[in-house]
Amino acid sequence: MRLRGVAVRTPLLAFPGASAASGPPELLIKPESLQPTGAFKLRGAYNAIAMLLADPADPAARPSGVVAHSSGNHGFAVAYAAARLGIAAAIVVPDNAPEVKTDLIRSVGAEIVTVAPTLAARTEGSRRIARMRGYAEIPPFDDRRVIAGQGTIGLEIAEDFADARTGSPTAVLVPVGGGGLVSGISVAIKALLPGTRVIGVEPELAADARESLRAGQRVAWSPADTARTKADALRAEQVGELTFPHIKELVDDIVTVSEAEMLAAVRRLARQGRLVAEPGGAVAVAAALFRDPAELGLVAGGATAPLVAVLSGGNIDPTQLADILRD
Repeated sequence: MRLRGVAVRTPLLAFPGASAASGPPELLIKPESLQPTGAFKLRGAYNAIAMLLADPADPAARPSGVVAHSSGNHGFAVAYAAARLGIAAAIVVPDNAPEVKTDLIRSVGAEIVTVAPTLAARTEGSRRIARMRGYAEIPPFDDRRVIAGQGTIGLEIAEDFADARTGSPTAVLVPVGGGGLVSGISVAIKALLPGTRVIGVEPELAADARESLRAGQRVAWSPADTARTKADALRAEQVGELTFPHIKELVDDIVTVSEAEMLAAVRRLARQGRLVAEPGGAVAVAAALFRDPAELGLVAGGATAPLVAVLSGGNIDPTQLADILRD
């Protein structure tokens, strides 16, 4: 209810020509790139800020603004949500954040604060602004309100299958950065579609979540390592303290895709699906297209239910998209 009229209820779109390549008979895309901010992050950001402002009991407790640290998509979502809700916003971004994303943040009136491209620098910058100005922090993934907002994607997937009376998807593939998206979706899917697998997907050059799941504890990768991937939205160096327990308990597996597979998925989404995806937004689709069914925990030739892949964002620089499409 809180997101009605703010976030788009995105459809499940059949992806033409995917069946022969991916094994399962049908691949359905959940295109969160169609959100007003171009990515799923709007759901969690708006939910968090709206809940923050919802308590009328103590108007004096209302913060003077909100602050977030982000490589781009979460920052734009917080800036957009803050503008809609009439509150100031400051966004802390790494100095290597894509210009297309920082331009979007500025376009809705938020202040940008640039720091070094490390999680520690972004976190400290956000905390400093919160202390000095009395702003409320809106974390990019490690926040229950944010996780709950992202979980509405899982609710919509379950509702669509219930409305169509077509059973359950074989699996839902979800991009993983800090873990907020896969945490929220896995809670909803495991509650409403318990027979459906939830599989996280990340670039092999930023595979800290897969390593963490296998180790049974949070593992951090260095900024130098994660900076190698073109998936700037998935360069989180470590999954969150709140999100990792969700991943351990509810996510069936985490797989990786190569840079070449990720960019091929961007091309195929544009050419075959008429959908714009940024590299990080396309990783789940890449796994559906290029991973063998056995790698996804599926029985080759035995899956009859569709596979769902979340296209998490489409905020890509037009020049970068043109370069990818030329290859």
